[in-house]
Order: sequence, then C-alpha cells, then structure tokens
Amino acid sequence: MRVLFLGGTGVISSACSRQAVDQGIELYAINRGVTARSLPDKVKRIKADARDARDLCKAVAALEFDAVVDWIAFTPEHIQQDYSVFRETAGQFIFISTASAYQTPPSHLPITEETPLSNPFWEYSRQKIDCENLLMEFYERHQFPVTIVRPSHTYDRTKLPCRGNWTTIDRMRKGLPVIVHGDGTSLWTLTHHLDFAKGFIGLLGNTAAIGEAFHITSEEWLTWNQIYQYLADAAKADFKPVYIPSTVINEFDPEMGSGLLGDKAQSMIFDNSKIKHFVPDFECTIPFEQGSREMIDWYDANPVRQVIDSSYNEFSDKLIDRCVKYFTND
Repeated sequence: MRVLFLGGTGVISSACSRQAVDQGIELYAINRGVTARSLPDKVKRIKADARDARDLCKAVAALEFDAVVDWIAFTPEHIQQDYSVFRETAGQFIFISTASAYQTPPSHLPITEETPLSNPFWEYSRQKIDCENLLMEFYERHQFPVTIVRPSHTYDRTKLPCRGNWTTIDRMRKGLPVIVHGDGTSLWTLTHHLDFAKGFIGLLGNTAAIGEAFHITSEEWLTWNQIYQYLADAAKADFKPVYIPSTVINEFDPEMGSGLLGDKAQSMIFDNSKIKHFVPDFECTIPFEQGSREMIDWYDANPVRQVIDSSYNEFSDKLIDRCVKYFTND
C-alpha cells in the first residue's frame, strides 16, 4: 500500500509514521524539512510546502496513492486545495479533524460519532467543523473518498498537558502553587500517541471507512486533579493547586480561556465502539501514569529542554494572588 502524509513529524503523526513503516506500508511524507522529530529511514521524503498549491502539485506529479492523509489542514481553503490536487489520485483522503469539534458543552456523555458538531467558544474547532462539512459535500457530490478522524488530547513525551509546559513542573518542584481550572474534578481523556496510531493505521486503505468519521481515544478517564498529581509524583514534587474558574482565566487571558471554555473545561469522555468495530485490534494500553513518567524523564534527560516561560510565571503569580485575595476578602 502506498500512502502519502502531508506532515508526518508532529506529536500524533510521528507515531503513525513509524507504525506505518513497521507494517510494510510504502510511506511518502511531504514537509519542509524543519522539524524536531525525525522520520523513519524507510520513509520517502519529499521536501515541499504542502500549503503551496504549485509546490504540492509539482511534488506529487505522476504519483497515485492508496491513501493521502493531511495532518496540517486547518481551514476550508486548505481542504479546497487538497481536493484540487488529489481528487483523481487518492484512493482515500483522510482529514485530521479534532474531538473539540463535538458539541461543547456536550448534552450527554459519553461522546459518540453521532454527537453534533458545535463549538461556540473556539475558532480553531469551528474551522475544523467547516473543513468537515466541505469534505462531506465533496464526498456526496463528487464521490471524493473521505475519511474523517477526530483525535482528542493526544500526547507524546514532549507534550505536557498543562499551560506553561515545563514552567508548571518547575513551579511544582519549587513548592509554588499552580493554576487549575475549575475545581479540578472535570473528567478528561488523554491518549498516548502510540496507542492512537494503533487505531489510525487500521483505517489506511480501509474502503469501509470511506464516508465515515471516527474518534480514536483512550478510555482512561481522569480528573485534572489526578492528571496534575501524576505529573507531580513523576517529578517528585508537591502539587499545590489554586482553583480558578475558567471564565475568570478567560477574562485575564482570552487565548488560554478559549482553549479551556472550548475544550478542557468540559468533561469529555468517549465511546470508542465505532473504531473498535472497524479496527478490531485497537486497544489502548499505555496509562497516563506511565505517560507522565515518560514526559518528566525526557525533560530531565536534557536540562536544555526545561524552558521557563517567565511571562507565564508572572501571569500565574498575579492571577493566583488576585484570586486568593478576592476569595479571602469575600
């Protein structure tokens, strides 16, 4: 099977690249050659700008693929370009959407693929919804062979699930308080990228998956208190939370707030029956307790990675101080 990845070196796609090669897939990858993650040696690299239509056409001229996966499409304009380039040469086109496209807040749990798509809080999610709608129009009108995949919060050892990244771990190790949105009890789903890849690879070239949408997630449901505690335990640090409503965080930092109100502030758990039906071998086996140790070990292995964001430190101190004073006075 010949497969093309637009991208292939991101948090999620890097694991899928490795598993694809391990399973004997002839994998091509288009990127600009600027990445912190390397591709497996067997991948056929094509250096090009996937978002430049002329560059992309030139890069894939005379090539046909059983499946094309766009890991880096975020707007309908990107999808329109993909359709123009691959409508005659892709046996399957897989769009990487997002689970944050689902109804937010959800009217019921767990989330299934039938849950409506609606997110009034986050522009990123609304753009992904627009991409999905355009692709399904191409599928229905022109038989464009679309499969949609909606990852939720997927991580590798480099991607800490907290604002400020290493700065939050550094605060814990120094005995400083850290911001936790809400009261820390909303449920969240974290998926190791190697587990995600198990389900994803089974969709490549799977003709039964054309015209369908899937999420691929772990079924380990954790509160944010548990998530931060696992990180603190792995870092041999103290977890001292200061709970601040997401709406308040949004007032002080709209960028951070949109990601909370449009995603992480909600309890989000998923029913994976559909992906298990199409890919019977799919099973997540890496718990976040193990994943948190992988993260801390990776950062500790090279102190250069332990970048401190002074602006986030300052933001945390000011917001914590104001909220503590407010609630104390109240």
